[in-house]
Amino acid sequence: MKPETEVELAQIVAGLNGPVSIVGGGTRGAAGSAPALDMSRLSGIHLYEPGALTLVVAAGTSLAEVEAALDAEGQRLAFEPMDHRVLLGTRGAPTIGGVVAANVSGPRRVQTGACRDFLLGVRFVDGGGTVIKNGGRVMKNVTGYDLVKLMAGSWGTLGVLSEVSLKVLPKPECTQTLAIAVPDAERAVAAMSDALGSPFEVSGAAYDPERGQVFARVEGFADSVAYRANRLTERLTHWGDIERPEAQDIWSDIRDVQGFADGAGDVWRISCRPSDAPNLAQKIGADALLFDWGGGLIWALTREGSDLRARLGGFDGHATLVRSSQATRARLGMFHPQPAPLAGIQQALRKRFDPRGHFNPGLMG
Repeated sequence: MKPETEVELAQIVAGLNGPVSIVGGGTRGAAGSAPALDMSRLSGIHLYEPGALTLVVAAGTSLAEVEAALDAEGQRLAFEPMDHRVLLGTRGAPTIGGVVAANVSGPRRVQTGACRDFLLGVRFVDGGGTVIKNGGRVMKNVTGYDLVKLMAGSWGTLGVLSEVSLKVLPKPECTQTLAIAVPDAERAVAAMSDALGSPFEVSGAAYDPERGQVFARVEGFADSVAYRANRLTERLTHWGDIERPEAQDIWSDIRDVQGFADGAGDVWRISCRPSDAPNLAQKIGADALLFDWGGGLIWALTREGSDLRARLGGFDGHATLVRSSQATRARLGMFHPQPAPLAGIQQALRKRFDPRGHFNPGLMG
């Protein structure tokens, strides 16, 4: 099933008599065993107004096409979406609909916000085959369901995205990264908090224990970046020796967790309070760790088949199983189990938007 128009998509959904796995580029490894509803042909940029910082695009459009169009106008997606292909060993091309459906957001989220924060509007087809539109081309509050925010991160369990409207931002003229030598996670999180709490508009704060370095990024106009990087260096120098690496791929490596790509074992993504990160890191006891979002995100490479959630116990956050064997995913589930009240809300929403249970069954409980 490969619809080429929204009308065709609605007709296909209305005629479904069993479950489907909604697939964009197939790069995130989340597709189940149900027949695929392939969205890759529903593509194209419908509207792009650089002066208004607004982009309207079909959900099956490749991320590369979107980024190329923005780059030609000196603009970008502010939320820096991760490319999962190296980490997961997948092929294909990430789509903008997949990015929105999974709310994929990279290191810059710590400053600018997540994908959902730049989502202006959506069009999607619900489980009955009805086309629903919510939001528009400008930021505004809505009454009732905020379907724009609801669809971001729903992983296709509530509806099939056909079109998304996004706010975009200008690309920075200049970028500088500070690398601060630190001995442990506790000191690293404190250093990242110091950097993010400064007035110097840090747009990325990550820690690589293997390198023993905290990375802090500043972006913007060249003169402003030079000034802020110098002042930030003065502020952070007591945490450890500071270098300014010239390599421009540091942040893409962090964004895509490329250091884990060749490591054997399962990959987990732990969202938590930054203040909890050092203690959680000790409990994880992983073969490799990577901290992003100032410590609010921990990537962990663990022994194959190990139940990291049981090891962590209760904490204010969640652990998502990003890479594993099919057997481990079937046993542990990809997503952290929800508390009963939230699980009830989730199930009620799914019954409202997909009453026949056709979309990505079993993916989110």
